[in-house]
Amino acid sequence: MQQKMQDKHLFEYAIIRVVPRVEREEFVNVGVIMFCAKKKFLKCRFHLNEKKLEVMCNGLDVNELTENLNAMQMICAGGKNSGTIGQLDLASKFRWLTATRSTVVQSSKVHPGFCKDPEEMLERLTEQFVL
Repeated sequence: MQQKMQDKHLFEYAIIRVVPRVEREEFVNVGVIMFCAKKKFLKCRFHLNEKKLEVMCNGLDVNELTENLNAMQMICAGGKNSGTIGQLDLASKFRWLTATRSTVVQSSKVHPGFCKDPEEMLERLTEQFVL
């Protein structure tokens, strides 16, 4: 049993949500952000169901939303075009991206888990919670 646990890595994830009217607390899941320290992994993946967003979020600027989500991906990737937050260490970037905020793009609470392959787990979480 111990050998099987050693093959797995602790990860944390949060669901990225679009909350068109914060006061109503309604949301649409649009992505997942995942962090695995041991594997030096931080990525977010998103998918916009424009029909669903249009029904629930009439008047939402999908282009602006896409820009915000692309910025999250750039922060995760780091590099010179990722801004000040993108220059932080992976754990700090994850904490910043998952911090509580009252904007249209929010994240769920952070949840832990174990996985062998972070990329595969991110795909699975995206399928389960977003698609």
